[in-house]
Amino acid sequence: MKPTIASFPAARPRRMRQSAALRALARQNTLTVDDLIWPIFVMDGKDDETPVASMPGVVRRTVDRIAKAALEAQNLGIPAICIFPYTGLEARTEDCAMAWDPDNLTNQAIRAIKDAAPEIAVMTDIALDPYNINGHDGFVENGKIVNDRTVEALVKMGLAQAAAGADILGPSDMMDGRIGAIRSALESEGHQDVTILSYAAKYASSFYGPFRDAVGASAALTGDKKTYQMDPGNADEALRLVERDLQEGADMVMVKPGMPYLDICRRVKDSFGVPTYAYQVSGEYAMLQAAAQNGWLDGEKVMMESLLGFKRAGCDGILTYFATTVARLLNT
Repeated sequence: MKPTIASFPAARPRRMRQSAALRALARQNTLTVDDLIWPIFVMDGKDDETPVASMPGVVRRTVDRIAKAALEAQNLGIPAICIFPYTGLEARTEDCAMAWDPDNLTNQAIRAIKDAAPEIAVMTDIALDPYNINGHDGFVENGKIVNDRTVEALVKMGLAQAAAGADILGPSDMMDGRIGAIRSALESEGHQDVTILSYAAKYASSFYGPFRDAVGASAALTGDKKTYQMDPGNADEALRLVERDLQEGADMVMVKPGMPYLDICRRVKDSFGVPTYAYQVSGEYAMLQAAAQNGWLDGEKVMMESLLGFKRAGCDGILTYFATTVARLLNT
């Protein structure tokens, strides 16, 4: 008897979805604890913490509590932690000199983390906005954010952080030429092993609002940051900036914000094949938390799905305020 031709196509993609085991075998991307960088906020004081109202579940911690949090993160297997300082208006100045003070909050926190949790990598932020009375990432002269004078200050800031023991420097300022200047200074001062994760494609986004509350920049900021952060309408420019920063000595690159710019993540990874990261910024976090708290979304599921989206877009890791929550889930 001759074989009959099947009345239905031989390919049935649902075959590979019918059980958890088959779905796992076919899964292209997975999220692990190794993918997480945890951003934390440090404030002045002792044995204290303060909730950030616009970021449910996120707090500012004093240096001693930062050390305890870092040990917790290390025990969860999180590979890196990123420090952001909270500075009140009364401590901000025109010259931003606190930015490179060896004993500023960031540098105190670096040393405390390295003592308490030596296995975790410590990442820092390099920009003047936490210290600037104008709230900008660079010096303001006659109403304009000036580039080259700012780069000189960023170099001093980076050297102070490297001397304190930072493993990864994160220039987030978007000034032209700062990666090359920082890399050259690190080499000259014997910090050749310190890595740079450049905020290469940082957009002038409206998703940063809660973060600015967290670091005390909202009240300080005058005007906007559109003259140095990227236009949200541009994509090709992001590739040019990434290429420039890599040529100047960046070891890794970042796209910020994250979820609205997954197309940029994909293009960066496909074009350069270098370690590529994204920042799931405060506004993204706050939206998911607000929806979950109102019962509109399943918070745990959308959290995990959102982070998996970064991996699918080509990211090697994600800065996310969900890091410890995710790590606990993945470790169970």
